[in-house]
Formats: sequence, C-alpha cells, structure tokens
Amino acid sequence: MTVTPPAPTPAPPTWQQDILVALKKRDVRQIAYVPDAGHSYVIREAQRDPDIQDVVLTTEEEGVGVVSGAWLGGQRAVLLMQSSGVGNCVNMFSLLEACRFPFLTLVTMRGEYAEFNPWQGPMGRTTRQALELMGITVLRADRPDEVGETVEAALDSAFGAGERVAVLLGQKLIGRKKWERD
Repeated sequence: MTVTPPAPTPAPPTWQQDILVALKKRDVRQIAYVPDAGHSYVIREAQRDPDIQDVVLTTEEEGVGVVSGAWLGGQRAVLLMQSSGVGNCVNMFSLLEACRFPFLTLVTMRGEYAEFNPWQGPMGRTTRQALELMGITVLRADRPDEVGETVEAALDSAFGAGERVAVLLGQKLIGRKKWERD
C-alpha cells in the first residue's frame, strides 16, 4: 500500500506576508474580522500568534466597536473585511468621528476585476465614496509591491496621528474569484 503525502500548502503571496509584518512591526495586538479568503493568511497567522488576539465577528459593524474598545483598553487593533462589509459599517463609523478614535481597516475589494457575483458590484463601486463620506481617509494598493508600504503608512496615520484610515486591497491582488459548483 502506497501512502500519498498531502499536497504542500502553497506559499502565500508576498503581499499578504507584508501585511502581517507591518501589523507586527507596529504592535497591533488584535484583529477583528468576518472570515474572508483575501485575508485568510493574516487571519490564520494571527490565530497562531500568541501576541495577537483574533476576534471573529458575526457582522462587520461589530468590528468598529471591537477596535474602538481595544484602543480604550490600551491596544492597537485592525478591522479586516471585504468591500461588501463597508456598507454594514456606515452607521457605526459615526462612533469613530464622535469619539475621535484612531481606526484602521484593511478592505479586500469585490465587484471589480472579473467579478462573477452581481451582488458585489454596487458596494464595490461605491466603497471609497462611502468611507470618505464618513470621514475616513482612503488609501489603495493594486500591486503586490505597494501593499507593505501602504499598510505601514496607514498604520502610522492611524496610530501615530490618530486618523481614521482604510486601505483598499484591489481585487486583482486576490485574483479571479470563481463560482464553485459541486
């Protein structure tokens, strides 16, 4: 009997590693997220890291409260979500403005490059505007070599200057999504 070893797990794209390095370098201690394939590497590594508390959310707007509470408790936290989750957060973003909390969210984009799901289109097309209307500065990375520097700049703006910042991670970074049928 021959036993076939499991296929090796492919190495994550370097841009995902760059995000984790930036978070660790800037002493982020908590990440809040609704599970998302685009953030899967950072989520998985945070779950393994005893210095980072991962907080699974049932909906993205809970994350605004989680990261605000982390700040009040003396820790830096980041919210990870898809662009569709931004629409769920709009009302909660008022907490950030009213209380002047620093804030950083990393947003994987949908509704862009080769999107197969028409439900993702409307929010994908208006994510930047929704964030900006709520007083959040928007940065964007579309190429792997832009991600690390952009996330580090956003971390400095949020936790150094007390700003509210979102980094949009373009859908081309993640690659084409496919509808999988059994």
